[in-house]
Amino acid sequence: MPALLRRCLPGIAGLALLFGPHTLVAQACPLCYTQAAAASARFLHAMRTGILILMIPPMLISIGITVLTYRRRNQFHS
Repeated sequence: MPALLRRCLPGIAGLALLFGPHTLVAQACPLCYTQAAAASARFLHAMRTGILILMIPPMLISIGITVLTYRRRNQFHS
């Protein structure tokens, strides 16, 4: 790792932590909250199911890449 990058890395990480939480709390907007609170049970069930369906493929891809790299970790050292 170059020396300049090594010196700048803590600053970059600090900026990411400083500006990161603003996007994390954006999901608690009043409009989204009132829409979800006024929704019927059927809509909430559909919303939960949709969230699960959207979460499963990226999770499986990440697990697959992790397993693949773990199994082939010594291939490049040989």
